[in-house]
Amino acid sequence: MLLLLLTAAGCAHRHPRAGIPPTPPPTPRPAPASVPGPATGPLKLIAEGLASWYGVPYHGRRAANGEIYDMHKLTAAHRTLPFETMVRVTNLQNGRRTQVRITDRGPFVEGRIIDLSLEAAREIDMVAAGVARVRLEFLSGPRLDGAFAVQVGAFRQRENALRLRQQLERRYQPVFVFDYDSPNGMYYRVRVGRVPSEAAAEKLAEKLRAQENLPTFVVRVDENNPPN
Repeated sequence: MLLLLLTAAGCAHRHPRAGIPPTPPPTPRPAPASVPGPATGPLKLIAEGLASWYGVPYHGRRAANGEIYDMHKLTAAHRTLPFETMVRVTNLQNGRRTQVRITDRGPFVEGRIIDLSLEAAREIDMVAAGVARVRLEFLSGPRLDGAFAVQVGAFRQRENALRLRQQLERRYQPVFVFDYDSPNGMYYRVRVGRVPSEAAAEKLAEKLRAQENLPTFVVRVDENNPPN
């Protein structure tokens, strides 16, 4: 999970003619606003994989960071990057790129690494295709450390989520159930663990797949979304 040019010309000195004041030097202009991220050198590669996009019916609903999702803005959902992280997204099939701000969580589909807003998908020309292979590079944002967990299920019936939690609590601690109010109704997500690094969460995910035969997604623990 990486990577970013001037010549100067001299000018001859001339004496102004008598009575004519010399031309004043040009007024310095402020430098143009820079793109967030390192000024030089390669960007940090986050990952390469499949991107998808989401619009209606999520447009106008609350995103995971608490703000209202606007599909016409350059935002995205990611499972582990902190909110407010700025990411460069490059479509590896056509070279087009855009920059997005992480405001939401997802995608929870095997093999996909980011869910783009409709506007971001338009900028890299992937709306019609629905998915595209992309490169993600870190531009700027909060510290990447934090707490992580492993999501192992999402249920329409709360009883099923509580049943799985009870089964897993015999071998794993802690196990949480989180409410998720989706456009299709309420879901109950079951998550295992609270570990201090993404690498540790990946090891826990491997163990859960091998021993419990469960689907797994490593996720960041967001303090604004407590379990029930």
